[in-house]
Amino acid sequence: MKLFKKRKSQFYWYDFAVGGQRYRGSTKETNKTRAEAIAALKLSRVTQGNDPLPRKATSLLEFSGRFLDWVKNAPLEQKTRIYYQTGWRLLKMTRLAQMRFDKIASDDVEALRFPDSPSNANCALRTLRRMLNKAEEWKLIQRVPKFKLVKEFGRSLKLDDGSEGKLLAAAGACGWRTKSFELFRDIVIAVRETGMRNERELYRMRIENIDWAKKVIFVPDSKTPDGRRCLPMSDRVEKILLERRGNRPEGWIFPARRSRSGHVTTVGKRFREARTKAGLPENLVLYCGRHDYGTRVLQRTGNLAAVMKTMGHKDVKTAMQYQHPELDIVREALNHRGNGQGTTVQ
Repeated sequence: MKLFKKRKSQFYWYDFAVGGQRYRGSTKETNKTRAEAIAALKLSRVTQGNDPLPRKATSLLEFSGRFLDWVKNAPLEQKTRIYYQTGWRLLKMTRLAQMRFDKIASDDVEALRFPDSPSNANCALRTLRRMLNKAEEWKLIQRVPKFKLVKEFGRSLKLDDGSEGKLLAAAGACGWRTKSFELFRDIVIAVRETGMRNERELYRMRIENIDWAKKVIFVPDSKTPDGRRCLPMSDRVEKILLERRGNRPEGWIFPARRSRSGHVTTVGKRFREARTKAGLPENLVLYCGRHDYGTRVLQRTGNLAAVMKTMGHKDVKTAMQYQHPELDIVREALNHRGNGQGTTVQ
């Protein structure tokens, strides 16, 4: 609680904060003792939630403290926490950060521009939407302005055989410890051979969820209900999993002593280092191995239903995003002329 006098006012003023909200106003008293009593009474009423005192307009930057505290303590996935923290770092660099969050309008949001990819922009916009929704829930604003996300284009790159070879060769030349290289290699291969989602599925693979006799991997938890599924083990991934299991009857396939969860949670830093050394494009990410899996399985089986089932998809449109048309096949079909006959261009 702060009590002070303004230069052009004869009265004492109070200034305090409760629950991330700042309250400031005049006590209408010139006597300091009476002013302190009034200020204490106002503070008491605010803490009880029954006195609508005048508040200093809160900027989005000031409100972010309360929001990030909620992100830290709410029962959210670690990936979601990181997502919102990243989104706020992007928002903090915009003019919206200094605006009163109750005055942010749709036009203000639509005028924002963010560096790099559309997914970067949507990370910031989703974070902003979440912040404003929480402000409305906490009765700090009347309504949340409506705004659209930026259109994103699906990933077009595949982590195919050629990319894998270059990536692992570069990783071998990075000077990592043997165990670090082997972990990186095994994860890259496992993503391509299983089509698993990186963080939610692959890194959480456990020995007891593998049926070695039937060569099947059970995924107990995923992004969606349809993500609970069984996956066939290829010979290549079976060899890796057997080596990583050793003599253990249970436990994480990819354990990590320093991780709070007990298992590996990311190889992002290693992947970027190897990708740069290999001269591969920046938009090639580990998740592209999942895209490659879907493409190969569909190409070799022609069975979209099987692709959807093993990738944990329910919607055909979602599954089709992972399919990459083979241009050589299309070109061959276009160039084909029955019985060697064709039309001659004059």
